[in-house]
Formats: sequence, structure tokens, C-alpha cells
Amino acid sequence: MTAPQSANQYSPQEENTDLYIRVRTDYYKIVFKPMMDGTRAKQLIRWKYSTIKKDHGQEVAEDVPCYDDFIIFPDNVHPKQVVDGKFWNLYHPMKYQPEQGEFPNIDKLMQHIFGDQKELGYDYLQLLYLQPRQKLPIIVLVSRERNTGKSTFMHFLHLWFGDNVTFNTNEDFGSQFNADWAGMLLICVDEAMLSKRESSERIKNLSTSPIYKIEAKGKDKVQQEFFAKFIFCSNNVDKPLIIDPGETRYWVREVPRLESDDVNFLSKLEKEIPHLMYHLKNERSLSVPKSSRMYFSPKDLMTPALTRIMMNSRSQIEAAMYELCIDLMDSMGIDSFSFVSGDLKIMLSDKGIKCDDSAIRRVLKELWHLHPRASASAYDQYSYGVMIPGNYTCSQGKGRYYTVTREKLQNLYGFCCFVADNSENTDTEQVTEQQDDKDLPF
Repeated sequence: MTAPQSANQYSPQEENTDLYIRVRTDYYKIVFKPMMDGTRAKQLIRWKYSTIKKDHGQEVAEDVPCYDDFIIFPDNVHPKQVVDGKFWNLYHPMKYQPEQGEFPNIDKLMQHIFGDQKELGYDYLQLLYLQPRQKLPIIVLVSRERNTGKSTFMHFLHLWFGDNVTFNTNEDFGSQFNADWAGMLLICVDEAMLSKRESSERIKNLSTSPIYKIEAKGKDKVQQEFFAKFIFCSNNVDKPLIIDPGETRYWVREVPRLESDDVNFLSKLEKEIPHLMYHLKNERSLSVPKSSRMYFSPKDLMTPALTRIMMNSRSQIEAAMYELCIDLMDSMGIDSFSFVSGDLKIMLSDKGIKCDDSAIRRVLKELWHLHPRASASAYDQYSYGVMIPGNYTCSQGKGRYYTVTREKLQNLYGFCCFVADNSENTDTEQVTEQQDDKDLPF
């Protein structure tokens, strides 16, 4: 029996050696569990002190190394099994080492997934590998059809980062128990459908949260650093999850259908991982500087697919308010106008849409981030169909009014003012223009 002392990595021979550690007051056996793909996964299994003593004797049992607590400390370049000599690191080192070489199949996959944003896609991988604690945007890959390569991309990342990647279901985000995924580098969800606002809000908040409380059944909550990134795949291109206007935490790509298939493509990708690692570590520089807490500029990540989801995530009242404001400004030839909430309520009612002041004020305050004037003042008050049916008229009003601009609404809803009607195919067309799917081997 061998007891690991301060070594940060194990040799292959140790897979056939009995290894034990004590963390706090609990004993664990380190095992290398065989997997169906022929690999072995290192795991900790709770073990009894009396069993260690029975199997190996008193002297060996007393010599088991002790650690103060578990820790999750991500480092893909210089992994440490033991941190500060006192903490057992649960982050898994990768099984690959950088090796110079070409990676044509990975590049084809990146081109297919990210299209004209391929260099930003490589930036994402480079940050994921070299700066695992950096917050990154939530990637959402959507397509109307199956066999697009979305799942291939996630499985490629799983091959690369191993047990630091987990696959969740939609239901996992509604559970109070999160110990099996909260300490991961990547959380992937295939067939994502998070239509409840509570689930979408939880994902959004987690993506930027510096710390999180981990909870397992029968155990107290433990607070730790949260560094996980999220990748969602869905065949629902319209509303796989709720994304509010102006949200900057999402990167949505519509992935085109594959024209051919290669059942061995994943194994080809795996062989190229060391070459990609070498390139990202030694040869490539990031294409864009850090511009936000999630590194990328929201403007750089804007896509028609994101706009479409934003538009479809709107409530009926929000959509009606947006359309009313744009229609009024178009009709009157203006780029901004002022109003009190009652003005919108009356105009919406005249258009056959019933709503209350509280619903209107929620959209103005929480989604459009508008605030009324501190005191009542005169403003140009618009109404619909009062003097001329089907037309807007202007008179003088007074109150604590809001002001909305066309630019404000365009910034909130991305490119919706000019691509919303055509966004269904735009993303796919952009990718197709740059490559021929027939040349792809997967």
C-alpha cells in the first residue's frame, strides 16, 4: 500500500496500488475505475479506517496522509493534486500533453460551428484551456434539424477536459442538490429546453457568480468559487431558453445541417487535441482584448439567432409596447418620444391590448431600464386614434414622464429592427457562404 504524500500527479503504476487519504475525519480509497471506452477514471470512495487496518495493518493505517479539506482549484497547464500542502484538489488533470502538429479536423469543426466567428471560437477554447477561472459567455447552439455537429462539439470538449466536463439535463437546474456539477469546468446540456424563467435566471446568474453554495444530500452547504461555463444545444431555434433584451451573457449560433457523416470523426478529433493544446499555448494570440466580465464584447457576439430568441422571449405586453413605440416613431418621423405609463396604457387599449400600469412599469424599469423624471414637467403627449382614426396625434401633457429613444430599443433588441423578419436563415447563410458542407468529414 502506498500513501500519496505531496506528489501532484500519479504514475500509471499506481493504478494497481492501494492508495488512501484522509480528508477532515473521513477516509477515502483512490481507485481507477475502468470505463467502457477503455480508459480509467480516478475516483474517491469513502473507506473505513478499520478496513484499512484490517487489510494492511496498524502501521499503514496510521500512515495515511491527512488533509484539511477538499478544494476545487482549476489549472490545466500546471495541475496540482495537493494545494498548499493541506487541501486535496478535486479538479482533474487532463490526460493529454501539448505536442506540435496540425489539427485540420478540429479546424473544420470550428469552422462549421462558429462560421465567420471562428477566431472568437478559438479565443473561447484558448481561455478555457489557459485561463479556466475566466468567466465566459453562455454558448447556445441551435438548429432546426438534427445531424448538425452540435453534440459533436460538446463531446469533443468532453474528450479534451475529461471529468471536468459534465452533461446535465434540464431538470438538474431545478434541483436543490448540485454537488455533482457545481465544481465542473464545463456544464453541457443537450436538447436544452429551459422555458421557465426561474431556470433561465438561475443559469444567467450562475454564469457570472464568483462563488456558489454546493449542496449534497445529507450534507451541509459548502461555499466555494464557481468557475463553470455553460454550453446548451437545442433543436428549438425560437426559444430554447428565455433571453431578455439587452442581455449580454449569451452567444447564440445557428448551426447548419451536415451533408455527410463520419462515424470515426470523434477519434480523429481526439488525436489532434495535443496539437491544438500546443498551438493555443505556444503559437496563438487572442484575437480580441478583454472587453467585459465575460471577456468578449457583447457587440462581437451578437448574431441573428440571439436576436430571434430575444424577440421570442418577450412577454405579450413587452412585445406590444416595443411595437407601439417603433410604430409611433416611424409614423411621426421622430427618434424619441416621452410618455407617462398611462399614455401607453391608453394607446395599447385603443389597439385592443389590455394591460395594467404595474405590467407596463415592470417592462420600463426592469427590462428597458428607464426611470421617470424626478418632478412633473411638460412634454409632447401622443395619443392614438383620438382625432384621426388609425393615426397618432400630439398635444401637450404634464407629468413625471419617461423618454425612450429608437437607439435605446435597437440596443436592447440587437438587430431586430432590420433582421428580425429575415433572421431565420441569416446565420446559416453566413456559414454556408464560407464553406462547403460537402467537404466536411463528419
